[in-house]
Formats: sequence, structure tokens, C-alpha cells
Amino acid sequence: MAKYRKLGRTSDQRKALLRNQVTNLLYHGKIVTTETRAKEVRKIAEGLIAMAVREKDNFETVTVTAKVARKDADGKRVKEVVDGKKVTVYDEVQKEIKKDAPSRLHARRQMLKVFYPVTEVPAAAAGKKKNTKSVDMVDKMFTEIAPKYADRNGGYTRIIKIGPRKGDAAMEVVLELV
Repeated sequence: MAKYRKLGRTSDQRKALLRNQVTNLLYHGKIVTTETRAKEVRKIAEGLIAMAVREKDNFETVTVTAKVARKDADGKRVKEVVDGKKVTVYDEVQKEIKKDAPSRLHARRQMLKVFYPVTEVPAAAAGKKKNTKSVDMVDKMFTEIAPKYADRNGGYTRIIKIGPRKGDAAMEVVLELV
């Protein structure tokens, strides 16, 4: 018996489908799909959540000094003339950054292998490229999803059957985060 379902697709199509559905499940919180796909997506998603829960507090906060360009009221860089050339003015700023432990960095890279890039579009500008922002799914896993499931030992997803699909009578389900 096989260790996974082939879903009637070639390996690259299957991997792309599963990556897409896992990304959407963890971004939106639930998806509607067929039962067999949901069971495959559940395996991957639960593994990623377990990894995030395990590594959520595995970092240290470090204070660093960084050079940052000085900006004016319009948000443009301030330039200064030095020896006949325009030079950007920099200020030194203290910043606190999170420095991942090696195991958390490994977990981060494993998650990046699965997630597709997510772009968030504001509701007012639907269909437009202006004011879109990229969502860091790995950061969302560590800051939002992992603390939510920190006291839970597995079973992060739930499958609810909603009946057969009209076209081909495939059993449709809602796969959601608990």
C-alpha cells in the first residue's frame, strides 16, 4: 500500500496542488476541498504546525546598531552636498532583532519549502496592484498559529463532510484549523 495518495496527478502537479492548499489553509483558517485532498493536506499542515509549536520560543533578542537613511516629511531621503556631490545623510539607530537558534532557522527553511508567497490586497482596492503587501507566512506561523496551539498535543485540524459535489459526486469537506 502507498504511503500517500496520488490524486490522479503527476508528481509536480500534485506537489503544487498540496502546497497551494496548505498555504491557503494556514492563511485563511479553512478551505473547501475533496475528502482525499483534505486528508493529504492535513498531514502536511499538522507537521508544519507541530514544527512551529516546537520552535516558537527558540530565539534570542539582540540589540544592534544600524545605519538608517534620514527621511524628510515626504518620505524621501535627505541629501547633503559634500565636495560637490550629493550624499545621503545617515543616522545611527538602535534596533532589537530576533536571532533564531539553529533549529528554529532549520524549521523556518523547511516551512519556506512548502509555502507559496501570499499577497494581501485591501478590500477597497480589489483587483488593483496598489497598496498590496506581502504576508510573511512563516512569521505568521511562529507569532499567531503556534501560540494558539502551544498547549495542544496534535489534532490541529478538523474535517467536516458537507456532502457530494454536484458535478462528479466527489465527497466535499471543509478542512479547518481547530
